[in-house]
Amino acid sequence: MKNIVKKYPDGFLAVNDVSIDVADGEFMILVGPSGCGKSTLLRMIVGLEDITDGDMIIGGDRVNDLAPRERNLAMVFQNYALYPHLTVYENIAFPLRLAKTHSEEEIDKKVRAASKTLELDENLERKPGNLSGGQRQRVAMGRAIVRDAQAFLFDEPLSNLDAKLRGQMRTEIARLQKRLGITTVYVTHDQTEAMTLGDRVAVLKHGLLQQLATPRELYENPVNLFVAGFIGSPPMNFLPATVEGTEVELPFGTVSIPQEKADRIGDRGKGKTLIAGIRPDYFEDASVVDESKRGQGSTFRATVDVTEWLGNEAYAYVPYEASDEVQAQLEQLERDLDGESVRSQMVVSLDASSTISDGDEAEIWVDPSRMHLFDPESGDNLTLG
Repeated sequence: MKNIVKKYPDGFLAVNDVSIDVADGEFMILVGPSGCGKSTLLRMIVGLEDITDGDMIIGGDRVNDLAPRERNLAMVFQNYALYPHLTVYENIAFPLRLAKTHSEEEIDKKVRAASKTLELDENLERKPGNLSGGQRQRVAMGRAIVRDAQAFLFDEPLSNLDAKLRGQMRTEIARLQKRLGITTVYVTHDQTEAMTLGDRVAVLKHGLLQQLATPRELYENPVNLFVAGFIGSPPMNFLPATVEGTEVELPFGTVSIPQEKADRIGDRGKGKTLIAGIRPDYFEDASVVDESKRGQGSTFRATVDVTEWLGNEAYAYVPYEASDEVQAQLEQLERDLDGESVRSQMVVSLDASSTISDGDEAEIWVDPSRMHLFDPESGDNLTLG
């Protein structure tokens, strides 16, 4: 995708100068909140949407003017798009019959190979209406597999499934893609899917590409407030901060950051209230922190409002006061993130063995070396240089 633009007749700019290079065999994720342009971009790849400007290159060829059937791409839709009057066998075979380039023997061989891969062997004579959501999704994937396409395109394929089934199907899709080694572009608004499936992830907002990186890079080094708030569950904590050299004053006290980070910020943070970003797992219950690690961070005392115990982990919620300036920025970020709360409270990840409970004044350990500092106006991550 080279400088791709999609502008509708009413002037709405759905995709704005997006460039992404998907390598052969790569699993690329397009992620972002509703209306960010990810599905529009996918539809331009397959040819269901015209490209206003820019070039779509597939296998070295410019395909802007090619019809969808001439691009040799296989798309799996959100609503499965199965034919209800056809059996599973006939649904999977449909694209091969439509192409009219395969004998019946070849069709049968391909359909049965795909159904075996997707564990649909026993359902070939059933109709879609008699299948579960997960089975219907596998049929839609089977129809893509038999085509020997250049790439698979997935448009939020798991959004209609319940949470447990989504987890199972996520694993199946990842396993299938690795086994087949086929180039895949996958659209989702679910950052968990993005982080667990993708080799690389493209984060979009209002039609603009915010960051393109590996899941780990997005998590550890988000380029701006939007990416930091969108990636991670629970989301990153955002706190008001003032910086003086290597000293950072936060609502719970003053911590020190590495000189290297302070140098990157330089004068850009002078006289400003910045926004510090600290992920919940960068905190710990100080009473269970290893002694060798304890001296590498800072400890502070805070009154815990609410705790949640989830079996293998726990979360503590600690309210704090934010200035009007910081609060305004957080409220704007919340709107950008489709209403996901980023309000003035810290979420602290605790080991399941922690005894901290509601109302406790607890001692919390934090690792400030992993803290990010964002400009409240531009949203840029100043600690990345």
